[in-house]
Amino acid sequence: MKNKLFVLILSLGLGISFPTFADSGLITVQSPHSVQETVEKLKQVLDEKGMTQFAHVKHSQSASEVGVTLRPTELLIFGNPKVGSILMECQQTTAIDLPQKALVMQNSDDEVWVLYNDPAYIADRHHIEGKVAKCDSTIDKVGKALANIMKAVTEPQ
Repeated sequence: MKNKLFVLILSLGLGISFPTFADSGLITVQSPHSVQETVEKLKQVLDEKGMTQFAHVKHSQSASEVGVTLRPTELLIFGNPKVGSILMECQQTTAIDLPQKALVMQNSDDEVWVLYNDPAYIADRHHIEGKVAKCDSTIDKVGKALANIMKAVTEPQ
């Protein structure tokens, strides 16, 4: 009986210590569209918002070229240099997390998800919150802009 209780407590303790998406600073939004449709819609919304699209990485395509099967997984790297430069001025180390990225992937349940870095997490990671009002307001603006972009991308048609 004691052994079973010990295993249960150990299992619960280990389960709690594993990171989740929230712990890693990722915001996840489910998309009702396919990966390809979601990516195309994201590109369209970014164009409409005047955002620069720096790269489109098709991870599953690259994986298949080396004989690895990967569920649909695509990454868009995008941003606004005017805004990103302000954040780098606030704390130069934010450059490691910029430009912004959006991962569009199909999970093992055939659900499509869009994941992106939470700007508040980036601010915390680089210790820029509360230093200068301009930095805080920029983080807030980026967070709202990303939420609006992802909402537009994941709306049912």
